[in-house]
Amino acid sequence: MEETYILGIESSCDETAAAVVKNGRTVLSNVIYSQIDIHTLYGGVVPEIASRKHIEKITQVIDEALREAKVPLERMDAISVTYGPGLVGALLVGVGAAKAIAYAAEKPLVPVHHIEGHIAANYIEYPDLEPPFLCLVVSGGHTHLVRVMDYDRFEVIGRTHDDAAGEAFDKVARAIGLGYPGGPKIDKAAKEGNPSAIDFPRAKISGAEFDFSFSGVKSAVLNYLNQCEMKQMEVNRADVAASFQEAVVDVLVERAVAAAKRSGEKRIAVAGGVAANSRLRAAMKEACEKEGLSLCYPSPVYCTDNAVMIAVQGYYEFLKGHLADYSLNAVPNLAVGEDRFGRACR
Repeated sequence: MEETYILGIESSCDETAAAVVKNGRTVLSNVIYSQIDIHTLYGGVVPEIASRKHIEKITQVIDEALREAKVPLERMDAISVTYGPGLVGALLVGVGAAKAIAYAAEKPLVPVHHIEGHIAANYIEYPDLEPPFLCLVVSGGHTHLVRVMDYDRFEVIGRTHDDAAGEAFDKVARAIGLGYPGGPKIDKAAKEGNPSAIDFPRAKISGAEFDFSFSGVKSAVLNYLNQCEMKQMEVNRADVAASFQEAVVDVLVERAVAAAKRSGEKRIAVAGGVAANSRLRAAMKEACEKEGLSLCYPSPVYCTDNAVMIAVQGYYEFLKGHLADYSLNAVPNLAVGEDRFGRACR
């Protein structure tokens, strides 16, 4: 079998990343420049700063990825890049770099949906994983249940009606004084707390049994903190973190397992930044074992934004012939299940 090399580029938020992947499964390089330290000063990502840092770092990151892979640009079969969703300025830097490289090196340009990239991260460490399967996508901007019918065919069967799970983690972490980024800080603090200390709500959506809502539990945390302040009660931050996390994880696990049983899928994958949460991993494993379902989740380095996942999904898009010309633009509000290239069953 002839080897296929894909250079992936990712710049949808505050990580500037490039990677080289062989045959869609073998990682040859994974270079990430993170801006977390910069944005921590502001309590969250500042889009303008993120865009400027991408411009400063993207050429350096791409060069390093090619050096680390020990495969020259001339040997690449295609250049894949995130074109949405994400911050428009940040996306434009990656798309612009990919188009320039593809033009100069005369290589095909492969547009990749960021969330489909997160799903594809599971292929890296599970060589036997192939569609169809169910995927729970949990990140700062998205919470979806997706049926992966083929490498390029997706059906959304559940989605959040308001805050994404990762967004709720960030807001609650800020409210209890843990700072940014919220996900890892809540996860760490919760290990010292009692998950049953406070009974936060688990929302259900009438008529949409696989959908999510996290604004209610976020508001419940804020109300609890306000009540403690008014009554001059000391707040146990670890208990608040653990109880909030348990409420979110309960809903994610319950919906994912129910959806898998309803659709007949025997395998569940978890993807996105929140997939790195230790409690979610443990609870999903326990629930899947109980129901006789197999479970996949990427290593933490592949849960957060990275270019490996973009190269992996790019490989399968390349094989399907889903290419773009040099008019490719950033689509910041690109929804899961939506594709401006008109593919069916999205």
